[in-house]
This record gives sequence, C-alpha cells and structure tokens, in this order.
Amino acid sequence: MTDTSIRRADVATVATPIGPFTAIVDADGAVLASGWTADPAELTSVIHATLRPAELRQRDALGEVTRAVTAYHAGELTAIDAITVRQRSGEFLTHAWEVLRKVPAGEPVTYTEFAGLSGRPAATRAAANACARNAAALFVPCHRVLRIGGALGGFRWGLDAKRWLLAHEA
Repeated sequence: MTDTSIRRADVATVATPIGPFTAIVDADGAVLASGWTADPAELTSVIHATLRPAELRQRDALGEVTRAVTAYHAGELTAIDAITVRQRSGEFLTHAWEVLRKVPAGEPVTYTEFAGLSGRPAATRAAANACARNAAALFVPCHRVLRIGGALGGFRWGLDAKRWLLAHEA
C-alpha cells in the first residue's frame, strides 16, 4: 500500500566541511532521506517505497532541517536530535533506528553493543543491516557504530566522512 499523502517532497543541499549534504523532507518537515551528496537520486532510491515521493521540489533551504545540519557541522552536536525522521521497514529495523538516535555524540558503540541496545544481543548482523539500510544519515547517526576493536566498519558516505564525523564528535 502506498501512502498517497507523500507524493511531493522538498529537497535542499547545504555545503558542509565534508562535502555537500542533501536532505529530502516530506510535507510536514520529517526527513525521509539524507546524506553527503549533491545528487537527490542517490537518496530517493533508499526511501521506502511507501514513502518515496513522485516529485521533488528543489528548495534553497529546508527550515529547521537545514539549520540543524549547519549547526551540527559548526559544533552544536545535539542540533540534529529534535529533527523528525520518517523511515519504514520491519519491526526490528524501525526499532533499531529509534535506538540509534539515542546513542550520544562522542560515545560510539560497537555493532554488538548496538544489537544489545536494540534488544537482540545475538543479532549483530541485523544491527549492521540497520546501519546499512538507514536512509536518514546524520539524523539517525549510524556513523556512531564501530566494529569491535574500534575499526570503522562501513559507511555509505565513505570512511573519510565517518572518520571526520567521529572526530568532530569526540
């Protein structure tokens, strides 16, 4: 079933120290997808089919979302916390994304710890899958999850970006 209330969405790109950051928001301002790219097509492909907009309207800015992105990159690490995010998937992934939003800046966790926080301590692969399928980078801070021993693991937007984000939050 498709959510017909989300036919159009707004998109804007802002410059950051690690490259252009684009966000796509629905009519009520909830982030549907975001990441360090200037190409909205890279983002629309990861939005759940029931939320995917048929049309994107280019904007210069997205109000609170753009202000939060700018403030975060300028050092106000909690600026992203109050931004509403809308993602859909199965029960575990949806819950894992909510849990991930509670991992504080400067306190990264391992995939194993993230699995435990998500209520499935043996499901490390499922926790890693939640990070890989996260469409709302930064607002759902999957960059705060590391491999055991501190290795970075993966990151859709590149390991240099993940390294910068972690150092920025340290």
